[in-house]
Amino acid sequence: MQYEELRQKYTDFYYHSFSIEEDEKQLRVTYDFEIKNLSHFHPTFTLAKPDAESIAHDPLIRGCAFSLGMVELISYWKISCPPHVHACCALEEDQVRWWKKLYFNGLGEFFYKNGIQTNEDDFMDLAGGKEVLPAITAQKQTTGNLIAVGGGKDSFVTMDLLKEEKEHNHAFVINKVMSAIHSAQAAGYTGEKLINPTRTLDPAMLALNKQGYLNGHTPFSAMAAFAGYLSAAVWHKKYIVLSNESSANESTVKGSKVNHQYSKTFEFEQDFNAYVKKYLPADIHYFSMLRPLSELQIAGIFAALKPYHAIFRSCNVGQKEEKWCGHCAKCLFVCIMMTAFLDEEEVVSIFGRNMLADPDMKELFEELTGMQDNKPFECVGTRDEVNIAVAMGIHRYEKSGRNLPALYTFYKETPYYHFYQGRSVDWHSYNEQNLLPEHFAVIVKAKLKEMSDESGKLED
Repeated sequence: MQYEELRQKYTDFYYHSFSIEEDEKQLRVTYDFEIKNLSHFHPTFTLAKPDAESIAHDPLIRGCAFSLGMVELISYWKISCPPHVHACCALEEDQVRWWKKLYFNGLGEFFYKNGIQTNEDDFMDLAGGKEVLPAITAQKQTTGNLIAVGGGKDSFVTMDLLKEEKEHNHAFVINKVMSAIHSAQAAGYTGEKLINPTRTLDPAMLALNKQGYLNGHTPFSAMAAFAGYLSAAVWHKKYIVLSNESSANESTVKGSKVNHQYSKTFEFEQDFNAYVKKYLPADIHYFSMLRPLSELQIAGIFAALKPYHAIFRSCNVGQKEEKWCGHCAKCLFVCIMMTAFLDEEEVVSIFGRNMLADPDMKELFEELTGMQDNKPFECVGTRDEVNIAVAMGIHRYEKSGRNLPALYTFYKETPYYHFYQGRSVDWHSYNEQNLLPEHFAVIVKAKLKEMSDESGKLED
């Protein structure tokens, strides 16, 4: 269905209300959204509580629940992209601008793939409602880390970096994503140490998608940020620790701001912290532990964490079955990264096959390296990082006397190889554009020094 046609037919989206129910064990938030003349939607978010204390009327909890609804609504708004959006609670002008910026940039891939030409001013007008949320005044004591776990190499590196603080840590996984749950459990987060809220999608949305209404990527990490903040407020956690690296800042579509990973960028991390500081004030701090690091550095650190190699999963295609599909861009990207640090047998033992020997992966390989303008719409590293990893992998193959796989044989004949050959991971690099509290920065810098020292011994 066409964007303009749908906007003319369905002009108004309503975030009517949110309700919070609780018992001694859990909290449940239910939302009431509506696309006028099309459908109502009632998604939910259910979270275990640490104790029986009643918190449903706590101003911070209510503010968090409302804000989570503000980011949840975009999944339903995109069905027909109504030009007028009405929220149930009052919004300041700064809030309106903040949410419109998130929606517009977080939907960059959705607009691009659906061929929608619009801008931040015109795609939506957003108005607040009459209800005024109560002021947040009381500050409860918080402690420890809430570590978001996705199941990939990045979250394993973060959990390993924070292993000395495990007594005060909780792992956080939304929904029964078994690869992520098993990853958290492998790192020692079991029972109450694993916070596992349930987020439901309204079946009416899924039905409309099947009927041909608009569909596409939404800023999932922004939803996870607000879900994490609500969870931290309920569980009295001081730090929400992510595993987003600096490469998330690079656009997916060359020469544009379209970024599959927008809500993983440093820009969003800064915006989120500014928002909660003003509108959800609490002693809770949101940051990415790996923001100072490159994908290459993270891959090198993870390569040494051998016990987790059989457990980690990053493939979105094979997620439900907890496997690597071995044919998608994400699988190929991780394969390239690991090949920079591991021998061929080790890489094959992880993925089940050597994707670098498969000529059918050539187009994805060209997208990842920048031979084609646009990167795959996946959470992958920068073009520069991929090329350096390829050069490192080629050096590793040749040093061991092995024949190069097909994709690396092809790469050696391109100008890219002549530009990148000889380059390697820089263990002295530390991206200062980050929000790490000082004692976390000390941990990351110590790991970089350790890796640099180890690398020096190998070269000697």
